[in-house]
Amino acid sequence: MNSRAAIPTCDDYELRFESLFQSGRALAFPCDAQGGVRLDALSERARQNYLFARAVVGRDYANPVVLRSGPNRV
Repeated sequence: MNSRAAIPTCDDYELRFESLFQSGRALAFPCDAQGGVRLDALSERARQNYLFARAVVGRDYANPVVLRSGPNRV
């Protein structure tokens, strides 16, 4: 049995910030199961977007949610 397949990785989840004003608009970032984002793994633009989204939660974006990503999304 492949033990690696049983352990969720950072690529298995995304932290999603939904827009409060534009339905269907969101920012999403790879994260772990607890919502931790590895900033050093993001591109400079993604890092800036992540920090912006965190700063404007409640004004432009809703509280972020952790979702399964990829084809196994629930």
